[in-house]
Amino acid sequence: MKDFEKKARAYALKNAVHYNGKANPGAVVSGLFAEGLKKEEMKEYGKKINEIVTSVNKLSLEEQKREYEKLQDIISEREHREGLEELPDVPKKGVVMRFRPAPSGPMHVGHIISCMISSLYVKKYGGKFYIIVDDTDPETTRAEAYKNIKRDCDWTFGNVMEYINSSDRMKIYYDYIDKMIHKNVAYVCTCSSEKFKGFSELKENCPCGNNDLKENNYRWKKMLDKKQGYKPGEAVIRFKSTLGMKDPNPAMRDFPLARINEHEHAKQKKKYRVWPLMNLVVPIDDMELEMTHIIRGKDHMDNSKRQRMIFDVFKKKFPWTYFMGRIKFNDLILSKRKLNSLIDSGEFTGDDDERLPTIASLRKRGYKPESFAKFAEQRGLTDVDKVMDSKDFFKIIDSFNK
Repeated sequence: MKDFEKKARAYALKNAVHYNGKANPGAVVSGLFAEGLKKEEMKEYGKKINEIVTSVNKLSLEEQKREYEKLQDIISEREHREGLEELPDVPKKGVVMRFRPAPSGPMHVGHIISCMISSLYVKKYGGKFYIIVDDTDPETTRAEAYKNIKRDCDWTFGNVMEYINSSDRMKIYYDYIDKMIHKNVAYVCTCSSEKFKGFSELKENCPCGNNDLKENNYRWKKMLDKKQGYKPGEAVIRFKSTLGMKDPNPAMRDFPLARINEHEHAKQKKKYRVWPLMNLVVPIDDMELEMTHIIRGKDHMDNSKRQRMIFDVFKKKFPWTYFMGRIKFNDLILSKRKLNSLIDSGEFTGDDDERLPTIASLRKRGYKPESFAKFAEQRGLTDVDKVMDSKDFFKIIDSFNK
């Protein structure tokens, strides 16, 4: 690359000036990509970029500003973005956004990476930032997780307007099921999962979808009946998909909305036996709380399509949605199930054990939430997946944490 070192230094100086004297190698690389640097050339240039960033960070902020003034004209107009991109269709009163953690184990660095940007946009535009505790799977709820979620989210985000437990909104979900049955867009299916799978593979309608309102009402009440109702696995609520069982995407074909689960819930105990699934609770909460913008992982693309169908049923505008790429760590344990097992077995002393990548551990080790906010801001909205070593990631965070 022509003038590689000068351009790398110019981007490092620009980034350092913007971030109070501390440049980040990732920002320099992004700028150089705009100049034409190829990913396959990183092996050749990577070490030199780090050396330049280290050299720039040794300068005082005033020295950085003076030198940047001399070099700023050599970098492209397509330079690395500073600050968050603008969101479309932002109302005057601000944005309404959310994060939906499940109370199934300790929150960790992956949650910060995926959800910090939503909090930052609410800070940027004003509005409301909700934490909705996704607890309608009674088998995975853990009692201690509720207070830990509040503790960790208060520390991480600092602008949570309200904490809401999905399991406290069961009457709302039941009312919507009732409305959807009356609109003939939902039905109670008593086919076995194997039998329904066969209909789906053949793109044939499930016979249960032809039941009239009286039969569906009878079956719905029977699902709710604790004494003489259906047993778990014998009945589910299904959505009549827009294209029905002929949808080219099998995931869209009359997907389930609620099922029977008699496992004791950590918070609600045995109060309910019919539990709504994600693709029912999410769109209902988003409609009721008037979400304007949603940032979620690419793995939720199909779920988003399902949820849009429910918005359409109630003639509601679907929130602007962006699907973020994942950062996958090849050397960190981020599975809540595994983290629970390691903590419960005594291999780790608790969720704040300093060997764990949990939020409680990060706080104990002296990290500041602002460091992760700067990382989220620099990363911005991107649908690119990335594999990282934790060492490389925390090197970036450490540069912000000083």
